[in-house]
Amino acid sequence: MSASMSWDEERAHVRHAKAGDGEAFATLWRCAEKKVWAVCLGITSNRSDAEDAIAEAMCKSWQGLDRFLEKSRFSTWLCQIASNICKNKVSRRREFPDSETGADLASNTTDISDRVADTEAVRWAVSQLSDEFREAIILREVGGLSYKEIAIQQGVHIQTVKSRIHRARKALRDLLGGSDAAQVS
Repeated sequence: MSASMSWDEERAHVRHAKAGDGEAFATLWRCAEKKVWAVCLGITSNRSDAEDAIAEAMCKSWQGLDRFLEKSRFSTWLCQIASNICKNKVSRRREFPDSETGADLASNTTDISDRVADTEAVRWAVSQLSDEFREAIILREVGGLSYKEIAIQQGVHIQTVKSRIHRARKALRDLLGGSDAAQVS
């Protein structure tokens, strides 16, 4: 969420959006969009799929706004929706292989996050991680989700999430030759 919107301001916008105020929803979305984009691109490793996923996440979040219980930040909820959509896209992609999958990730010049080093090497290394490791590290470092939220999202124990993130960080260090650039956080 943007640092310019406090949790109280966010809650007010959520209440207005739940009452049908599209402008309030748009404000919430704009504050979270960069983070959601980073999650989508990180999980799909494909700009086209990420664009589709972010559009679908926007529609689903608007339609399901009444199910947002406000126990977390709005951006966290959006990242969870987007992550589910992206996992489905990646799963369908395996069923129907496409030789172009991930081809544009390395050439993507979009600033996907201040938290992720904007280098082709890091993006390539993240794309080399297993789906579970990639999702866990992206949700933690880019999406800002807690270990508990990631555990719920992935349907595993918190210790499993901690292990996946630890192993993902180690794999990134190894893939990048032990450089400090592998430190995603």
